[in-house]
Amino acid sequence: MTKERKELPYEARILIAFVLSIGVMAIWGYFYRPTPPQKAPTGQAAPAAQPAPQSATPAGTQPAATPTQTATPALDSAKPAKVGAAPAAPTVQAAQETVLAVENGDYSVLLSNRGGVVKSWKLLQYKDSAKKPETLDVVNAEAAQAFGAWPLSISVADTELQKKLNEALYDVTPSAGPVKAPAEIVFRWSDGETTATKRLRFDLTYVVEISSSVERNGQPVEHTLAWRGGFGDRAAYAHFDQTTVIYRTGGVLHALAPGTLGNAENREQWFPQPEKMDYAGIADRYFAAVFIADGAGAGGPVSGPGLLLYHSKRDHKATVNQKEQTVPVAEIAVGLPSAGPMDTRLYVGPKDLDILARQRPPMTDIVDFGWDWVEPISKLLFAFLKWIYIYVPNWGWSIIVMTFAIIMLLYPLKVKSWRSMQKMQKLMPEVQQIKQRYAKYKLTDPRKQQEQQEMMAVYKKHGVSPLGAGGCLPMVLQMPIWFALYQMLGAAIELRHARWLWIGDLASPDPFYVLPVLMALSMYVSQKMTPVTTPDPAQARMMNMMPLMMGGMFVIFPVSSGLVLYIFTSMLVGMAQQWYLNKTNPIKKKSHDEKK
Repeated sequence: MTKERKELPYEARILIAFVLSIGVMAIWGYFYRPTPPQKAPTGQAAPAAQPAPQSATPAGTQPAATPTQTATPALDSAKPAKVGAAPAAPTVQAAQETVLAVENGDYSVLLSNRGGVVKSWKLLQYKDSAKKPETLDVVNAEAAQAFGAWPLSISVADTELQKKLNEALYDVTPSAGPVKAPAEIVFRWSDGETTATKRLRFDLTYVVEISSSVERNGQPVEHTLAWRGGFGDRAAYAHFDQTTVIYRTGGVLHALAPGTLGNAENREQWFPQPEKMDYAGIADRYFAAVFIADGAGAGGPVSGPGLLLYHSKRDHKATVNQKEQTVPVAEIAVGLPSAGPMDTRLYVGPKDLDILARQRPPMTDIVDFGWDWVEPISKLLFAFLKWIYIYVPNWGWSIIVMTFAIIMLLYPLKVKSWRSMQKMQKLMPEVQQIKQRYAKYKLTDPRKQQEQQEMMAVYKKHGVSPLGAGGCLPMVLQMPIWFALYQMLGAAIELRHARWLWIGDLASPDPFYVLPVLMALSMYVSQKMTPVTTPDPAQARMMNMMPLMMGGMFVIFPVSSGLVLYIFTSMLVGMAQQWYLNKTNPIKKKSHDEKK
């Protein structure tokens, strides 16, 4: 005789859906980095009047309009002029390579006069994520050295000219350092035919004003400034910590993940995004290098010509935490729609909301707080957490205080759910009789629907909500908070490397898995303290397995320890509430006897 499958009660279904949702969240966070909500397609062909810059590849390689097609550059101004077309410019170049340091309280930048490029950009207020942390350098020197391409290098359509511009020894003013900001650094070079100039104005903020120009035989050459060799905290590259290309156009932020950049052959090749942009840059999880268009102000569309963005990606075998792995290295270049001098601003710094809000235009949207429906909750929770941090200056204890406040706000719902569970236990004999009457029918039998209708009629008659009676209502209401915390803890730079007891980084998983184990134990104890509302022992055993599944899932697919700390604390507070309810208004023994 075939054994009839038993239907799961409402509370079991809710709990299973809850666990599956958390599982999806954990797996998604493990394999994919959250990105801003809108993504722009890559590989779009640039307008005919807007040429893509040529990379420093062997002669004959052309900039790409799509991953399978190449576009012919239209930089006629880069061609040699006729003899006598313009008087030769005086030769300007340095005799040897020098490195100049520029410093303010927030960064230390090393500039080389060979190409007038950046060799190092250290953010003095932050450490990297290596096992032995050092001051964070957002320039990936290892990849840049391997590629022979550095930040603020020049890109033009003529590969020979580009090589000459990026290998030349520029005359630099001032000639010695270190230089304290505010200061202006000027690079000049000329071989008599071609002249290149870069001016970098450093102040006491994270923003650098840049002016660049390239001329050949007195005619302007269309060019771009590139950030080459990748960006960000190399020690943190793993799964969701890879860099992305970001840009804003029409008031909407777009993000291009590493997998959407470059080409399958891993060749150096530029891909254009033809839109007029307010700003464009490259970012990792917590830091960004963003070129801002000239004329971009506090609000409204950019008043100047805007920026054009070109992006590329090459794979690089890097040593990360003493392990060799292949890292996708994203690169970008920005330019103007026409030839001539280019003025832009470059922000290189943390994705800190307070700092980004002060930029022109504000760039707070580059901090990814999750999907559209999650973002408002994430921002609200972050504002609440920052307010608590003023009085409790530790992010771990602040999370605990915030958790206590939220759980206490949900206490009236817990009381309501508790009352429903008390009523449900009294209804168990009647519900069990209905189940026994329909036990002989298969799940596919239409008469099984009558069983559900009769049980719902009983619940309605006695004013019992199956969802509330399962004790899951407060947990279900917390699910949006959990998702929002998951996004917020992974985006707010304040939580990066934030310490709490044995936890060294609340934005990263617990290295010893203590919190996931404590969370699973607290969920199990909390479940044991909650009245049983299902008469089926098999279903009750399955419910008891849920805490173990949750804890195991957070070990296999680790999430931020700050989120697990929130869940663990919420369980402890919930257990205290449950103890109080059990003590002040216990379930009568009669209810248990009636179930027999």
